[in-house]
This record gives sequence, structure tokens and C-alpha cells, in this order.
Amino acid sequence: MTARKSQLDAFAITVLLGCCLFWGLQQVLIKATIAELPPMFQASLRLIGATVLLWLWCLWRGITLWQRDGSLRAGLLAGALFGSEFACIYLGLQYTTASRLTVFLYTSPFWVALLVPLWVKSERLRGLQWVGLLCAFVAVAFALREGFTSEQSSTARGDLLALLAGALWGLTTVVIRASTLTKVSAEKLLFYQLAVSAVCFPALSLALGEVWVWQFSGFAVTSLLLQTVVGAFASYLAWMWMLGRYPATKISVFVFFTPLFALLFGALWLGEAVTPTLLVALATVAVGIVLVNRAPSAS
Repeated sequence: MTARKSQLDAFAITVLLGCCLFWGLQQVLIKATIAELPPMFQASLRLIGATVLLWLWCLWRGITLWQRDGSLRAGLLAGALFGSEFACIYLGLQYTTASRLTVFLYTSPFWVALLVPLWVKSERLRGLQWVGLLCAFVAVAFALREGFTSEQSSTARGDLLALLAGALWGLTTVVIRASTLTKVSAEKLLFYQLAVSAVCFPALSLALGEVWVWQFSGFAVTSLLLQTVVGAFASYLAWMWMLGRYPATKISVFVFFTPLFALLFGALWLGEAVTPTLLVALATVAVGIVLVNRAPSAS
């Protein structure tokens, strides 16, 4: 078994930034595709496709998914939380902009920082690390403050769904870190989450009365491929692998980059200018990440 590391190294930081970059784009893709494909139907196609890809990956790599290792109960719980999170995301994007939903979604590190140390004492945050976490969140809110007062601001329903999604993501991380799931492979951990969601989402889509459309435009096909291959398969597999090797609290703080990337892609997509506010926020987030990743001083 690979030993866990107490600090993030250059490889971990590169992978995390790559994931956050795509996740910022992903919210815009989902929002844009809802106009053509209903949200839960869109999510169903993505999750089923990613489950199949992951299963084929495991066959190719010789990774066993079905052995008894005592992880089933925790795996099903993580899968239920993961699926509930994405149901909130896809449904919430019907009522709000991608950037506004993203800022509420990425409150998840607070849940991780507050709850993981209850089970994993070594991941307790110190004073300056809490300051860093607060800096990062304030920076995100600052960067998106114009969206809160714009004509396209979200309804209360979208806000609540986004906040709930953030809590569910945080709770998923807590379940993973505080259970036997830390001992299973990243592939099996992700399979639990994708498979449970892939089974439940089509039924939820039908229950909501969504119309399943099978004639896709080129944009919809491209969006689904990116969401499935890069998003639900590659980036989430990398995230699960990281959770098994690096501190969850220090990994999770990087997600504060995603709302800023979402704002940037939204600006590029809509032709909006990148304001000085965004640049200040990016710098503040960087300061927050440095503080959270400070190695504790020797006592």
C-alpha cells in the first residue's frame, strides 16, 4: 500500500489544478446543454457512460471490483451522497447561472474541515490554516459579488440546491476519509459512486417527467463526451486517488479555484470582460492555499 503524505507535492498540485480547471468549464457545459437535454436525462447518460468506461478500465488494468473487503455499506452510502449531490447540481442549474451555483457548491471544504478532524485527528486545521480557508472563501464571494445583484441572479430554489450539493460533496469526502473506503482502490471507490448514481438517475428522470431526446446536436455530443470521459471518469478517478494519498482538508481547499475558473469560462463563453475583481480574487485564493498548506511548526 502506498504511504499517505502529509503535504501536497508538485505532482498533486498540478493534478488538482487540472481537475479544478475542467470542473470550472464543466458547470458551463452542463448549463448550456440543459437547453437541449433535460438535466437528469443528461446526467444519466453521463453517469452510465462513465460507469462503463471505469469498468472497462478495471478489466484492462486487472483491478478487482467485486471482492469482499467490508466496504460495501460505506460504498453505498458514499454513492448515495454522490448521486444526491449531482442531482442537486443538475436540477439547480435550471434556476441559476453556472457561476452562482458554483460558488455555493464549493462551500464543501468547510464541511470537510469541520467534520474530518472528528475522525482523523492528524488533519485538524491550525489557526493560520483556518485563516487561509476563510481567505479563499471570501475571495470567491468577492469575485462573484456582481452576480449576486445582476439581472440573472439565481432564485432561492437554485441557491438552496447549490448549498445542499456543497454539503453533500463535503459529507461524501467525510464518509470516504472516516471509513474503510480509504483502504480500497481509487477505481473501486469511484465505481461505488458512479454505479449507484447510474442506477438511480434514469428512474429519477422519468419520475420528474423529463422527455428523453435521442437526436443530439454536435454541441450536445461534444458536451456529453467531455462530461463523461474527462469529468465523470478521468478527473473523478484522479480525485479519488488523491484522497487516498494526501490530506483531505488540504486537497479540498483547492476546489476554491473552480468557481474562479467557472467565472472565467463564463466570461469567455459570453464575451464578458475579465475584471480586476477576478484578478484580486485569484491572488487572494493563492494566499489562502499557501496558508492552508503551511506545514505545522515543530514543537
